[in-house]
Amino acid sequence: MQNEDHAPARAIPALRPALCARAHPGRPRCQRSASCLHCAVMKKVIIYTDGSCLGNPGRGGWAAILCLVGSTARRELVGGARLTTNNRMELGGVIAALSALREACEVDLYTDSKYVCDAVEKGWLAGWQKRNWIKSDKKPVLNVDLWKQLLPLLRTHKVTFHWLRGHAGHRENERCDELARAFAAGPDLPEDTGFTAAQA
Repeated sequence: MQNEDHAPARAIPALRPALCARAHPGRPRCQRSASCLHCAVMKKVIIYTDGSCLGNPGRGGWAAILCLVGSTARRELVGGARLTTNNRMELGGVIAALSALREACEVDLYTDSKYVCDAVEKGWLAGWQKRNWIKSDKKPVLNVDLWKQLLPLLRTHKVTFHWLRGHAGHRENERCDELARAFAAGPDLPEDTGFTAAQA
């Protein structure tokens, strides 16, 4: 899915992790440096994401806004696909935003997607993985390719998901919605190969 970077304010700088030889919960033992980002205080980032689909399935777009706490650094990301679903776009925004962080961070992520928020915060994602991507109702989990991309990002960053009501006047959520819709309506959208493969 295409990814474009909008940075109307100073962009969040590229941050490179330092690793150490200590063991950290949920992460492999580091071996490369005596200074470790997991031992230090993590930088705090607030992320807002949204996904949009003009038809479901149909043309889709996602957007994310990243704000570094204690700084004016701000970054906007957009992307989308010509045939996809709303849930895939919601996930796409989250994955792109977390992937843009080049250092392990403490993240408060705001989304209007119950699908994404509840899957993580209520433990559904962990259960799906343990059951080899089968839900409790014995049906297969959808969008497995994207959930698998999200999992290592959740291990790298300390992420807390927050649900907020969409179209309720929240400035950053409305901005994400505007960006996602504009991208979905734009020309030359790429293919969502994960979606087309699932439909084959």
